[in-house]
Amino acid sequence: MKNFYLEIKHIDKKTGARYGILHTPHGKCEVPMFMPVGTLATVKTLSPEELLALGAGTILANTYHLSIRPGAEIVEKAEGLHKFMNWSGPILTDSGGFQVFSLAKNRKITEEGVQFRNHLNGDKLFFSPEVSIDIQEKLGADIIMSFDECIHWPADYDYVKKATKRTIRWAKRGLEAHEREDQALFGIVQGGEFEDLRKMCAEALVEMDFPGYSIGGTSVGEPKEKFFDMVEYSVKYLPKDKPRYLMGVGSIDYVLGGILRGVDMFDSVLPTRLARHGALMTSVGRVNIKNEKYKADFTPLDVNCDCVCCKHYTKAYLRHLYVCNETFGKRLMSYHNVRFLVRLMEEARQAIKEDRYLEFMEETLAKFDDKRGF
Repeated sequence: MKNFYLEIKHIDKKTGARYGILHTPHGKCEVPMFMPVGTLATVKTLSPEELLALGAGTILANTYHLSIRPGAEIVEKAEGLHKFMNWSGPILTDSGGFQVFSLAKNRKITEEGVQFRNHLNGDKLFFSPEVSIDIQEKLGADIIMSFDECIHWPADYDYVKKATKRTIRWAKRGLEAHEREDQALFGIVQGGEFEDLRKMCAEALVEMDFPGYSIGGTSVGEPKEKFFDMVEYSVKYLPKDKPRYLMGVGSIDYVLGGILRGVDMFDSVLPTRLARHGALMTSVGRVNIKNEKYKADFTPLDVNCDCVCCKHYTKAYLRHLYVCNETFGKRLMSYHNVRFLVRLMEEARQAIKEDRYLEFMEETLAKFDDKRGF
């Protein structure tokens, strides 16, 4: 794809963290970047115009959910997700694989694909590499994912090896089924916690020459040290000139640790989910706005933040909105949390360009004494 490529602009001399420009059919984005998740073609409580204003470059939508509601054919009739949801920038869709394995009950995995039931009404459904690619082509995102077998943790070596080999075979089938030249199809590296299986999967996918690569099978309950082991085991076998995407990661410590290890792209529902529960990311650590101490606190949420929420509203007002379950409060806090992660990426990119990424990461994480890394 001539209109899709990663332009590496600088590599931090001390750590190897990368700064670059990702070129797509719907514009270019600086990386490393955080992508807000719009599961149902909307980032919860936020408009596309607000996402543009806070600096989001690429957003993510979900293949499985959109195939159920409103249906891929409806989105195709609307001329794709960009027109359907009024988003002019790049869009990424996942394969639906994670939802098939996490939401669906009574799954039956065969070489052909996965039989399962709709989590909403119990209808029988079937996903295969070809079905996933067909849906994603109808949705029309700039970046789409291979259909893989999601591996739970912990899992024994024999199972992981079998599932990883199936993921490789499914990746080849998806690549053969993919026809749209204006979409970049990423291969997904599986292999669990085993380096030899990660190596096997990565090398097989690289031989297929995908435009980019995702790191899958992480953030499924494994300890943090195992998480970073799996990231390292994957990245070391991937091309240096193509984008690397760590799927489903939005916690500050995991994102910054991923950048340290050469990852370019991240996504998660975490910032909007936390906001709806009154948990806020700030430059001085985690704030639980439901706390009684904020009832008469008329200071900004984060004096170092440039977002609308922090410029114009106080902690006392945000707490009032939260206690009263007002939608406006969820909107303001979601705006702030997404802006916080987007701004964190801006600061990380600047630190990489100045060869001080490690110092930046350590200074940032020192402000978060919460063991969950929010």
